[in-house]
Amino acid sequence: MAYDHGIGVVEQSTSLTTPVESAAGLQVIFGTAPIHLLKDPAAAVNKPVLCYSFAECQQGLGYSDDFKDFSLCQSMDASFRVFSVAPIILVNVLDPGKESHTTANEEADFPAADGVVRYDKPFVLLNTLSVKNGDTPLTEGEDYLAEHAEDGSVTITLLDEAAEAETVKIASKSLNPAGVTNADIVGGVDVETGAETGIEMVRRIYPKFGLTAGILLAPGWSQDPVVTAALQAKTEGICGVFRAQTYIDISTDKASGGAAVYTEVKSAKEKQGVTSAFAAALWPMVAVGSKVYAFSAMLAPLTATVDADNDDVPCESPSNKDLRITGTVLHDGTEVLLDQQQANDLLNANGVITAINANGWKAWGNNTAAYPSTTDPKDRFLAVRRFFNWDANNFILTYFQKVDNPANTRLVQSIVDSQNIKGNGYVAKDYVAGYRCEFRDEENPLTDLLNGHLTVHTFLAPYVPAEYIENINEYDTAALEAALTGGDAA
Repeated sequence: MAYDHGIGVVEQSTSLTTPVESAAGLQVIFGTAPIHLLKDPAAAVNKPVLCYSFAECQQGLGYSDDFKDFSLCQSMDASFRVFSVAPIILVNVLDPGKESHTTANEEADFPAADGVVRYDKPFVLLNTLSVKNGDTPLTEGEDYLAEHAEDGSVTITLLDEAAEAETVKIASKSLNPAGVTNADIVGGVDVETGAETGIEMVRRIYPKFGLTAGILLAPGWSQDPVVTAALQAKTEGICGVFRAQTYIDISTDKASGGAAVYTEVKSAKEKQGVTSAFAAALWPMVAVGSKVYAFSAMLAPLTATVDADNDDVPCESPSNKDLRITGTVLHDGTEVLLDQQQANDLLNANGVITAINANGWKAWGNNTAAYPSTTDPKDRFLAVRRFFNWDANNFILTYFQKVDNPANTRLVQSIVDSQNIKGNGYVAKDYVAGYRCEFRDEENPLTDLLNGHLTVHTFLAPYVPAEYIENINEYDTAALEAALTGGDAA
């Protein structure tokens, strides 16, 4: 052991920037994770995992740059490495206890070099390893140690007498991400046990964490029409009362009914069934260097970042904000370059958000997927729809404590006054153009009052985005005349 005498310096790895926090844009993300990297993979199946840092994502679900097989990792990367925003909630559906989600690796001989064996099978579940020296089973921790290497293989280090072996026999099971289907993502409820899986897990978010979902995502899966339908269905009535938005990716694979060029996006959106005011339709995919992400995985943390910049109030659109990407692509990596006119006329005009390079890559588009079928501002504009969702959720969370109190004038006045005080604050900070709450006699008939049903009416006007700013230029003939004749311009 070194004897320290004098002075020295040690270096520590650079810490990641502390994430900004946004509850209004809380992402709840469904997909697959590299849980074979965990000590107990089964503990991370169909359970919501709340993460405030990239390290928590790694510890709870594992991490890999293989976004195709492990779709949740693109949201981990985008949220914490690209935008540095927290928290996020991740739900992994890849289940090592499900036969279709695993692959059996038959026993075979592998050479040992200086007591080290490279087991080159992908996604190996270490708790399924069977290692033998000849016909003698070896015990993990006593006869060998096993760990995943950076290249995806497994390094097995033989100990004591076993280290003298020239070959060992190894069998195992590996995760099979290709075995996951849209049915796994959608999930369901077991009628006998009540156990929930997949997207059905969204009901557990508030009871478990006391948080309400802001944006529902399934990057890598939402382009599937079945998953699209499930996500849209879950945006209203979460836990019976809460609301959320969902970001849906339009497929870029023409072979599966998607759009390979911008002129096909409208048709692909219609085929996929992306129509809800509580949904944002996105096309194409995006890239950061060699990494390719579903657009939803990148737009969601951008949205949360914009919310955080506004004191966690979702009053501003993510459109025309920096996306921090290096390009837009199709699923096969083919580059997509849209100009403003193409983005406007065939994407934004049909309720699709995209990205353009205008002195840097920007998200581009304000409309929900319901546009152009609806022009009601609260359902057309994403920022307005999200504010309505957020305000409704806040009302429920704030006044739940008042439920079952005596239905008297004091109760009504306390709700109305509190709402108006809060609304005046929004107006003062220019989050909304107007906000007021009233108790109206005509909306509270005696029959309702006798049944304990009170109704208050809130009028709110979030600002719509300034989608088009026009400057009218006109030639000033009077100024020219004055300049040439020495007279005064009119």
